[in-house]
Amino acid sequence: MAEAFVEALPAAGKRGIIAAPQPVAPVGTLARYLVGHPRPNGESARAGRHALELASGLRPGELLVVLLSGGASAGLAAPMDGLTLEDKAEAADALMAGGVAIDGLNCLRKHLSSIKGGRLALAAGGRCLTLAISDVVAPRPDDPAVIGSGPTTPDPTTYADAIRFCRSPAVRAEMPASVMTLLERGARGGLPETPAPGDARLAGATFRLVGSREDAVAGARREAERRGFAVAALREPVIGEARLVAPHLVAAVALLAEGMRRPACVLSAGETTVRVVGPGRGGRNQELALAGAGELARRFETAVLASVGTDGIDGPTDAAGAVADTGTLGRAAASGLGPPARYLDTNDSLAFFDPLGDLVRTGPTGTNVGDLQVALIA
Repeated sequence: MAEAFVEALPAAGKRGIIAAPQPVAPVGTLARYLVGHPRPNGESARAGRHALELASGLRPGELLVVLLSGGASAGLAAPMDGLTLEDKAEAADALMAGGVAIDGLNCLRKHLSSIKGGRLALAAGGRCLTLAISDVVAPRPDDPAVIGSGPTTPDPTTYADAIRFCRSPAVRAEMPASVMTLLERGARGGLPETPAPGDARLAGATFRLVGSREDAVAGARREAERRGFAVAALREPVIGEARLVAPHLVAAVALLAEGMRRPACVLSAGETTVRVVGPGRGGRNQELALAGAGELARRFETAVLASVGTDGIDGPTDAAGAVADTGTLGRAAASGLGPPARYLDTNDSLAFFDPLGDLVRTGPTGTNVGDLQVALIA
């Protein structure tokens, strides 16, 4: 995004920052920060401070331009007074492990941050333009207040909303006490809320969506058609807990494919969650592919299902996702891997797919519009 913007407007490459979770080539003289994802690190905090300095230091006639994508929630960190970076990271970990979806996770993040929930735009006096690519699919697709935790857009949520996402016993058990103390203080009115929709201070802030999951599906459709497939796409986003959603997704693919000529390609996109209950390694795309393998074999004679993250990163792994086909379970049994349930129950889907050579490894792609599923039917 930075490369494309500076190519179009070279003067923009003189003052600013790039916060990315992988090393990037120089772009003008922009400062570069190797930030954490999905967990913020020290560079995330330095990038957050630098971003706030840029916003508050705008000169007369200047505009703050924010090129925003999913991942910015961890990439720009500025904990509220009284919180450490580790407090924020542990709070986010607790919600992710509890299977809370992105809107709930970002609601919490916004109320623990000095930069999210419109506060970066406040620092710029409302003089900002945001160009965003979206990985947000629910409850409101491409919600500006959720993408990257909405650093430049009004926030309709409150401290009380953030507390509601922390109610489950599993989440509360892992939540730092300092976080709950701050949220409860805010809910009592002891801290200023994030700027709400209609706040006059953000009247000069402009938001434009420039990419989403629909673009990923459209690109996949063009390539599949070029390769001779009949193509259809599921309209509804793929959301929910990956291991529970997978069989329903395969059933929906089978239903849609019934009247299509062969070979057929059925596409879908969205973003699932994982409820972490075991010590294994994997990600939501790997869990979805593994949990769908049995249903795929039951419904088709020969078919393949891939689920990948468009950013090239699936959970805390070096894979973008995984591929399952109608022979996956047989090959796994022949390799002595054991039943899929064993790996799902310990969140260890990487250990299942890696020996089979069925992980998808693209490396970081430099974009993030959620997850893409591709089903091919012979």
